[in-house]
Amino acid sequence: MRPATNKTPRAHASFLHRLSQHRAIRVTTEGTRFLLLTLAVGIAAVNTGNNLFYLLLAMMLSLIVLSGLLSEQCVRRLDFHRHLPDSLFVNQSTVATLWIANHKAHVPSVSLRILDVVAGQDHDRGIHITHLAPGASTLRSYSLLAQRRGQYHLEGIRVITPFPFGLFQKKAFYPCEATLLVCPAIIPLPPLRLQELHSVGHEQALARRGPGTALYNLREFRPGDDSRAIHWLTTARTAKLIVKETEAEDQHMITLAVLTVCPDEHEHTFERTLSIAASLIDYYVKRGVRLRLLLGDQQNLLADGEDQLRDLFHALALCERRPVTASASVHQAMALGLTNSEEGPIIWLSPWTDAACAEALPAIDLMLTPQTHKDLFDAAGSGLPA
Repeated sequence: MRPATNKTPRAHASFLHRLSQHRAIRVTTEGTRFLLLTLAVGIAAVNTGNNLFYLLLAMMLSLIVLSGLLSEQCVRRLDFHRHLPDSLFVNQSTVATLWIANHKAHVPSVSLRILDVVAGQDHDRGIHITHLAPGASTLRSYSLLAQRRGQYHLEGIRVITPFPFGLFQKKAFYPCEATLLVCPAIIPLPPLRLQELHSVGHEQALARRGPGTALYNLREFRPGDDSRAIHWLTTARTAKLIVKETEAEDQHMITLAVLTVCPDEHEHTFERTLSIAASLIDYYVKRGVRLRLLLGDQQNLLADGEDQLRDLFHALALCERRPVTASASVHQAMALGLTNSEEGPIIWLSPWTDAACAEALPAIDLMLTPQTHKDLFDAAGSGLPA
């Protein structure tokens, strides 16, 4: 029997801890005035012994108890499900959807305010529900905006109601975890640099299947192929339906090498570098360029179309800054990766330059640094929080 005696207070403490995590109450300005008035009436009732004061005190105390019971019923037995995008970009709002259901059989939920809980802080999304009937559900959309790159962790939902008298605000927390990847901001590239970027690699075009006029390949007809692509001369000669594939016009490969080494005092420059990298990826891939991303010694990814864009953006979102002490090893790994890369121009993007280590790199077609392309880094800085 002794273990049970020790276990009961511990169980009660655990229950109270969970209750304090998921329930909270705050007295409003009107509630403070009401409590002071209730105290004054109580003092008057004790001092005078007047029955009318005792009746008034009982009524006011019952209103306080009733307020707590009704507000608790409003925030009980709710259910939430989020519909979120796969990723979002810094300072670029996106639409998220929240499904809210009231699982109570007879009691509606009234005057609800819904907030997101991020890193222990409440974030108001402007979601207000005046009345949610028993057994009913509703779908609400709201704008989601992140100002920092990396993982954006949503811990849960906070529900607040002042119902019924506005004396107290009852708060309830519902765990509803979700994690988003926040990719670096995509900035408009300065007009003076667009021509420079557009000309990189045009002299090293690669043959690739795609829309165009030149013949790329002949193959047998497959269900779903466009009949207008049938090559009739070859079909007549082989007695099989043969389809011609064209070569994409103006296709070439570009390697974007991003140095991830940066001193601690230049961390803001590192974030600008990743923003420029995301903008270059978006610029080239959406124009049909095959792009290879060499992200320090951490990632080596290839984008052969817009379907692979998300993988490159996610790699930038999770990219970690390396200390200056790792400069030699990172440069060595990048030099090896660039030496073994496919043919094509190389764009070197660096937040910080170590001349001694940079000498080991192969020939670079275009080098982007804060010293050589100040306008590009300034444009990236305007899209990031101070």
